[in-house]
Amino acid sequence: MAHALFSSDPDRTRGREFSLENAVARGPRTAYQRDRDRIIHSIAFRRLRYKTQVFVAPDGDHYRVRLTHSLEVAQIARVIARQLGLNEDLTEALSLAHDIGHAPFGHAGEEALNNALTKAGGFCHNAHCLRTLMRLESPYCEHDGLNLTWEMLEGLAKHNGPVTEPNWALAALDADYPLDLQTWPSLEAQVAAISDDIAYDNHDIDDGLRAGVLELDELLAHPFVADQWREVEKRFPAAPMDRKLAELIRSQIGMMVNDVLAETRRRTVGMNDVADVRAGGQASAAFSPAIAEAERAFKRFMYDKLYYHPDQIATATRAKAVVAELFAAYSQEPVLMAEEWIDGLPRHEPDRSRHIADYIAGMTDRFALSRHAEIYGRTPEELGNV
Repeated sequence: MAHALFSSDPDRTRGREFSLENAVARGPRTAYQRDRDRIIHSIAFRRLRYKTQVFVAPDGDHYRVRLTHSLEVAQIARVIARQLGLNEDLTEALSLAHDIGHAPFGHAGEEALNNALTKAGGFCHNAHCLRTLMRLESPYCEHDGLNLTWEMLEGLAKHNGPVTEPNWALAALDADYPLDLQTWPSLEAQVAAISDDIAYDNHDIDDGLRAGVLELDELLAHPFVADQWREVEKRFPAAPMDRKLAELIRSQIGMMVNDVLAETRRRTVGMNDVADVRAGGQASAAFSPAIAEAERAFKRFMYDKLYYHPDQIATATRAKAVVAELFAAYSQEPVLMAEEWIDGLPRHEPDRSRHIADYIAGMTDRFALSRHAEIYGRTPEELGNV
């Protein structure tokens, strides 16, 4: 399929922060293919295997984690990108990398680190994603970071659109390598972001039902899924419930993808290049107004019934305590950190606290639990056994 005029062209990339490595060509890959490969081969990406998506330290192997979620986002995003004539490699790379900045225990861990860094500028998982990829993950001899393309970094920085008030981490990176934070990102980045919404809207249904947290009758009666459910029952009246629910999730994803395609095509009429996308003044990849409103209502339902379920809140409270206590321990006794992190510990604030937060943010759930148990001699109840 031919590329659209407004797609990102790897031959016209704005380049990389550090240009000295460009003289070395390792195989017949485009700039965005190299970005994708650098993400896949990174330690930070591998750690997503043991980082919370919805359920902290789940007992079953069938629950989603950050890694499987990222793969599902990439699958949805590539389908949309292909239909719109966008660059699939950049879209995939952005999808795979978008959650790399998450702390252990998901948003609970992020909240704990943000509280710990109150006097040091706070913690934001999206900014930490850029910090990880541009400064912390450093496998190359010539420079810090993975040295990803400008378009890749721009897309991750503006995951939810233009950034008017970057936190300290993103502001510092932007000062070193300006990412035009005030504009919209490429369509590839926007497709990755909306595919993230599609993935977790639907796959969290599966995990919520599997955990017995979502009430099936309430879910199937919700307007956002009711129409698709009626169609599933009409087509497969005798099928087992678990198969009909799987069909429902597939149907929901298909409906949302088709809606994004139609609305995005409508919004990009007359756009002649990626500069038009960045100057568009609104998201170019989007749901139609009707689906956007229905999707927001469904998110409120999921927050009420799943994310803010009493059991989830109780577990998140214990998870936040683990992260807060790790931060306290490392602040008081830095020698408890890994040797390479001790060696690089700054002497003065706020860099000292930020360094400690970097160390904790890179932990997986199970490593955080293991370190907490070693330091404090216990693991909080219902957060899994180490």
